[in-house]
This record gives sequence, C-alpha cells and structure tokens, in this order.
Amino acid sequence: MTLFAGQSREQLRTAYRDAWRKHRAGLPLQPLEAQIADVIAAHPEYHQLLAEEASVRQDFDAASGSDNPFLHLGLHLAVREQIATDRPAGVTAIHRTLAARSGGAHAAEHRMIETLGQVLFEAQRSGLPPPESLYLERLRRL
Repeated sequence: MTLFAGQSREQLRTAYRDAWRKHRAGLPLQPLEAQIADVIAAHPEYHQLLAEEASVRQDFDAASGSDNPFLHLGLHLAVREQIATDRPAGVTAIHRTLAARSGGAHAAEHRMIETLGQVLFEAQRSGLPPPESLYLERLRRL
C-alpha cells in the first residue's frame, strides 16, 4: 500500500476498510495496514460502519453532529507518526506527559488530535502552513 498521497477520498476510505477486513480475517498486513488496523481496533464504535460498503461514499457533516470517523482515525495516525518521529521536536515528551495525566496513550492521543485538528483547520482557512510552534504551545497547555 502506498502512503495516502494522491488517493481520492473513496480510495483512502477503501484502504481503511481493507486493512480492517484483512485484520479481522487474520490475513497478513503491510506495516501501514497494521497501523490502520490498530487505530481502528481502539475504536469499536466505528467497526460496524467500516463493515458497510456505503461508508466509502458517505458524507459526514459536523454541523449536524455527525463526526467523520475517517478523519478521526487519520488524525490518530498522524499523531502516532509525530510521536514515533518526535516531529515536531518535543511532541513525544508531551504525549508521554499527557498519557501519564490522562489515563493512557490513547486518551492522550484524543487530546492531541483535538489540538491538531484545530491547528490544521486554522491553517486551511488562512492558506498558510500550520505553525509547529503554535501547535506545540497549545499541546503544552493541555
């Protein structure tokens, strides 16, 4: 599986569904598929949705209170990559501190993805790259 660059929304969602299907069937997984399956396993509230082919084309409207599970899972993957590479520098230590204070690694990730989502949204609205310093500053305040 290639990294997500250049994939359509449907292709990306299909990659999530395929990784989960392969995991459940006990089939061998590529490293990225294993990461995806691990994140999905931690979110049983999404298991039924991911079993449905229609989820690939479904629109999720935050204004109506419908969270986008694919976005949520993707933010988890992004935060896990940041932690694994300590990029931006210091994010691994922040995660370790948050995990100790908030009930574990997954709970810490949830707090971090909220902040990451906000910073990305603001960057998208401004048309500028997300400032790492702002992201780290907000994470330290958690």
